[in-house]
Amino acid sequence: MEKCPVDLSCVIRNIQQSPRIPGNIALVVQLLRNISTTLTRDVDEAKMQSYSAMANHILNSNSISNWTFIPDRNSSCVLLHSVNSFAKKLFVKKHPINISDAFIHTMGTMVSGENLENFTFSMQINDTGDKVTGRVLLSTNELRKVSSPLQVISIAFPTLGAILEASLLEKRTVNGLVLSVILPKELERISLVFEKISKLEERKSQCVGWHSLENRWDQRACEMIQENSQQAVCKCWPSKFFTSFSILMSPNTLESRILTYITYIGLGISICSLIICLSIEALVWSQVTKTEISYLRHLCIANIAATLLMADMWFIVAAFLSGPVTHHHGCVAATFFVHFFYLSVFFWMLAKALLILYGILIVFHTLPKSFLVACLFSVGYGCPLVIAVVTIAVTEPGKGYLRPEACWLNWDMTKALLAFVVPALAIVVVNLITVTLVIIKTQRPAIGSSMFQEVRAIVRICKNIAILTPLLGLTWGFGIATVIDVHSLAFHIIFSLLNAFQVSSGGWSDGI
Repeated sequence: MEKCPVDLSCVIRNIQQSPRIPGNIALVVQLLRNISTTLTRDVDEAKMQSYSAMANHILNSNSISNWTFIPDRNSSCVLLHSVNSFAKKLFVKKHPINISDAFIHTMGTMVSGENLENFTFSMQINDTGDKVTGRVLLSTNELRKVSSPLQVISIAFPTLGAILEASLLEKRTVNGLVLSVILPKELERISLVFEKISKLEERKSQCVGWHSLENRWDQRACEMIQENSQQAVCKCWPSKFFTSFSILMSPNTLESRILTYITYIGLGISICSLIICLSIEALVWSQVTKTEISYLRHLCIANIAATLLMADMWFIVAAFLSGPVTHHHGCVAATFFVHFFYLSVFFWMLAKALLILYGILIVFHTLPKSFLVACLFSVGYGCPLVIAVVTIAVTEPGKGYLRPEACWLNWDMTKALLAFVVPALAIVVVNLITVTLVIIKTQRPAIGSSMFQEVRAIVRICKNIAILTPLLGLTWGFGIATVIDVHSLAFHIIFSLLNAFQVSSGGWSDGI
């Protein structure tokens, strides 16, 4: 028994012979946690080897499903934290350390500005013998910060990603090794190369770090540098909260060439139509704005066309900047302007809806024209500007403004997309009410009207619906269907068709 405190080997045999049932797994996790917290002295290679052997038993690929039935959902998080805490106490002497078990592989070495060390792992992920690789790269610029030799330790886990997913009931799938990196404080960033487990070309990846306090994957710890169907390269910033890193498979990815063609053809036609629309408005402005009502009406039409034109142009810029390797500052700027101008389109649609209600329900000349114009511009530009600025101010400092795979508002981490969806859908509801009121108002025929007048009333109702539906943005209501059923290509095609050609139909029909 005297040997047990030295290398911990006294408990390994019992652990390795125990069945990997949920209760035993939980007990081993608790034991590893107790060892990592009570052992304060430097850990040598023998202790690390014994500790890894115990962890390896419960990290076995055959035990992944059993983690789901452990009452403490945080057991997998506790295991990861315990292994990292124990490894931080590992003392690397003159010779590099290489402790390789099937489901946990620890490497450690001394680094300085004069030598360059990379850790390369190749580990089996399942019973069939499939292997994936992972690499930890320290750049020369980073190593120059180290004046005297300091130790670097890295640990690779091939199954821990699936275990975290099973125990925490995570919806997102880890698509590579989980790599823990313990660096001296002088080194601030590393590059990690992950071979993908699933090599489907259409599934993009997200570089993430494990937040040790919040027990979740966090995109703020890493940035995607390069990606293809085989591997992903991440730049990460280790800290006291982020020690372990991996790549996640992007959820709900729906890519179709049909949608791409519809979008870009529709955008092209829309941009041309908008330019023609604005040109015609400029030519006939003095003739069509002789009354106060017509002036305000055409003011809304012109601003809807102008903001949608700017939104379409910035959308194209954002599309070119999107991808695995994005220019961050340019992507942030493009996303901000796309968000602002598309919101402006909606708020100008709201402004026109309120103007229609005002004309129907209130005597029109009760308010001065200058006051009404100021109100329209406040709604059309002021409200979206406030929403767009608040969104970027709240989410961008924590790198939660953008999606990792595209120049658009983030959803998985910060739900920044709600800053577009909520106002847009609220305006759609208001505009739907407006359409209903217009229909009710225009369907009342005069007393003693003939059948011909009844038909004209029906035609007028249909024309109101045909004009107001695209112009006031009710077609965006189909966007709800794309959120409810993200995998339905039919809903996405309908939504893309209706909105790509929105102004080319709505703008022209309103001007007729």
